[in-house]
Amino acid sequence: MSKLSKKEAKQAKRREKKSFRQAMEQELREHRSSFIVFYTLRLLVIVIFVRQLMVGGYESAFYCALAYLLLYVPSWIQVKFHIELPPALEITVLCFIYAAEVLGEVNAFYVVVPHWDTMLHTINGFLAAAVGFALVVLLNDDERLTFDLSPLFLALVAFCFSMTIGVLWEFFEFGMDMFFHTDMQRDTVVNAIYSATLDVTRSNKVVAVPGIQEVLINGQDLGLGGYLDIGLIDTMKDLFVNFIGAVVFSVTGFFYAKTKGGKRTAAQGFVPSKKTAEHDYLNQAREKNREGGDAPEGPQ
Repeated sequence: MSKLSKKEAKQAKRREKKSFRQAMEQELREHRSSFIVFYTLRLLVIVIFVRQLMVGGYESAFYCALAYLLLYVPSWIQVKFHIELPPALEITVLCFIYAAEVLGEVNAFYVVVPHWDTMLHTINGFLAAAVGFALVVLLNDDERLTFDLSPLFLALVAFCFSMTIGVLWEFFEFGMDMFFHTDMQRDTVVNAIYSATLDVTRSNKVVAVPGIQEVLINGQDLGLGGYLDIGLIDTMKDLFVNFIGAVVFSVTGFFYAKTKGGKRTAAQGFVPSKKTAEHDYLNQAREKNREGGDAPEGPQ
């Protein structure tokens, strides 16, 4: 490669980075509602991050840093893949990130707020179904063909995609607990167990042990008032509420597709679409930078 071509390649790379940065700035400002939510949550994350550093909470500071980066993901996806996220979906994702990483981990809402984890898994089931539904549209070269597909098929795709994401996440939680000794699969106190393992006759009969009030480990009472289930109940509960979220979206998505988008349902505000040329800020920035001009101004 000649020196000239190397120089041109470097210039093209710098121009592409500049275009992407400009497109991100425009994307963040495209919708006033999501713009306000993004900058409000970002400010809160920064404040909590600084506070955690001051008190020596470095693990919590890490979660804040992770949340800070994740808040940019919706805009990054829109610019990188030329996808338009409806404001309702984008705001929900931003709030979900803050609720999971900052409120859940840093402020211990998973422990101190009842059913916090259950709520997030339900929302995740709904959002994942929306993504699965949208994949049919986004991976289709001709959007007109989308509504020629069976509405039931689209609903099943959304449902199955959501449940697959839910199962994969539970695999991840199990792996973290097994190999890194975390407690992502929360334990549950139960007062009865039913197990064929306790059958001394080895005839596969289920032995019931009801009324468990205390459990001793190495001669010491756990003080929990029952038997400690290790993650199973939490996992099944998470999958069940994921199922509920997936069903809710799939049903609304079914009617949305059945009316060919004409009837407004809960699905309509959560289905991503391909960007139009008017809102494709990356391509606009590329064109402007090739001409040596500035990036376009997006709608406020």
